[in-house]
Amino acid sequence: MHVAPLQPSDATRYRALMLEAYALAADAFTSTPQERAAEPDAWWVKRITHAHSVVLGAFEGQELIGTVALEFSAKPKTQHKAHVLGMYVTPAFRATGAGRALLDGLITLAGQRPGIQVLNLTVTEGNDAAVNLYRSAGFEPFGTEPMAIRTPSGFKNKVYMWRQLPATP
Repeated sequence: MHVAPLQPSDATRYRALMLEAYALAADAFTSTPQERAAEPDAWWVKRITHAHSVVLGAFEGQELIGTVALEFSAKPKTQHKAHVLGMYVTPAFRATGAGRALLDGLITLAGQRPGIQVLNLTVTEGNDAAVNLYRSAGFEPFGTEPMAIRTPSGFKNKVYMWRQLPATP
């Protein structure tokens, strides 16, 4: 297994993986499979190639088995922060180290970007596996947003987590 930034040629695989994520881990995401399935191919390519973000993929051979994204702020007052989102590993590859490899790759990449000092993310309350993964990578919770997403089973809260990075010159 290896982790690498996604390229425009990965857009079809990325789309398929994220549609799976929205369906199988619906409570983890604010998007639905229906709304994202309606997006044209160009939308998926733009998501991978946007100037203010990077999307990493975990690959087993040529198969895309996991992904995570990092969004950078364009605003001067918040350029020291980046937001982690879209973390997903297909069920067959969970507990194999793929999630940790994605997260470690993202932290390394963020640390190489000048000025980035803070990573933040949200995780659906009750997703203990994700919270434990993030905690093991140095993230700490700092608050909870009540009723953050509406699901078929009711409202779910989102836990906000953050991690400081060493200052870069």
